Amino acid sequence: MKTPIRLLFVCHGNICRSPMAEFVMKELLRKENVPGIEVESAALHTDEIGNDIHAGTRRKLRVEGIPFSPRAAWLLTAERAHGYDWLIGMDRYNISDLNRLVNPEDRPKIRRLLSFAGKERDIADPWYTGDFEATYRDVRQGCQALLEMLRA
Repeated sequence: MKTPIRLLFVCHGNICRSPMAEFVMKELLRKENVPGIEVESAALHTDEIGNDIHAGTRRKLRVEGIPFSPRAAWLLTAERAHGYDWLIGMDRYNISDLNRLVNPEDRPKIRRLLSFAGKERDIADPWYTGDFEATYRDVRQGCQALLEMLRA
């Protein structure tokens, strides 16, 4: 049996962008009937550990018809990072945090989400901007491009 590809989306607190990416990606995989890919999300800082998805993220996912389930933000460790094939950050600060956190052999797994779409820019944190629509557009674009890369 083939080992699944394991994706981990990360952001600062794991309540806005990374869970949005997790559930968007899961829905894309379901709609496209792509098996063998596991998707999760995690935090890089302790601010929100144990908290569920931000209300603004839940609202936006509902508007877009993307199913999600209650969850608790959890903190990524180097040991857990080792078990994933891709460590996908939302912004340059996440990438910097990942590079400090993970073991050297895991650094090649690190990518910024929009880089899959050929863009080297951050996904703005709606915790600060309040703009969940813009965050969703960027997350969707990055996840769609990531899916296309995985299918190729």
